[in-house]
Amino acid sequence: MIYLSLVPKAFGHLSSLVGCSDAVSTWFLKNALLLNPEDRGDHLWHASAAGWHTESQTSAGVSVAGTVVHFAEAVKLLGVSKLDSALTFNQHVTNVVRACTYHTRTLRHIRPLLTIDTAKLIAASIVGARLDYCNSLLYGTSEGNLDRLQRVQNQLARVVLQAPWTASATDMRRQLHWLPVRQRIVFKLATVTYIRHGCLDCRCTYSAKFTITIRLELFTQLQQQPATISSAATAFCAAAPTVWNSLGVHTRSCDTFLTFKNRLKTELLKSCYS
Repeated sequence: MIYLSLVPKAFGHLSSLVGCSDAVSTWFLKNALLLNPEDRGDHLWHASAAGWHTESQTSAGVSVAGTVVHFAEAVKLLGVSKLDSALTFNQHVTNVVRACTYHTRTLRHIRPLLTIDTAKLIAASIVGARLDYCNSLLYGTSEGNLDRLQRVQNQLARVVLQAPWTASATDMRRQLHWLPVRQRIVFKLATVTYIRHGCLDCRCTYSAKFTITIRLELFTQLQQQPATISSAATAFCAAAPTVWNSLGVHTRSCDTFLTFKNRLKTELLKSCYS
């Protein structure tokens, strides 16, 4: 996987990308392998609003191993269904909603035969896992996408509790102890930020002085990186400090990762169900 940053007017100069692909192709040939860019190669062009005027130049594609590979409108990456050029995640959300709706309907057929605990376990493992997978990428996405995912979770809660369609979705999620979709995104970002700062296992392997230093750093707020474009504001370096600084000191100052998750979920539950 190759990432290349270019200014719009320099789009025609992709010598570094071509040179890298040629080197990979040469290595394949020396090891009795063959690189097939036509079947396996995907290229995605992403630009800010100011750089979309160069989009017409992407129709020519880029040369990879002697073959011109055209740019795609969306690509699949690390299990994320579709990454589009504008990073709206509209197609990804559509695919997630479709898959979750299918499994929710299947669960509805067998729900009368299951206990409440079994139904909750199946719902969390099959449907809930799909809602949570890579959901941190949805930070900053449109409210329409978040509302679509929230309706899926509400539908799942009604099936698990065998509640009528007129029942309050908020009351059902509170009864199941489920975080709404927006809070689940915040939960994922906060846990990744906690791990990223080395606070998971370092207390067991480093000196007490280093442990005290980390505890003091947890009380402080992270420095936020300025974002010049809207898409940059959703990057981890910008989103993580925003989410982390919004948490209470009681949550940030946990000694263990398990305690942090428990306090974090409690804080998020209070914020959305108070």
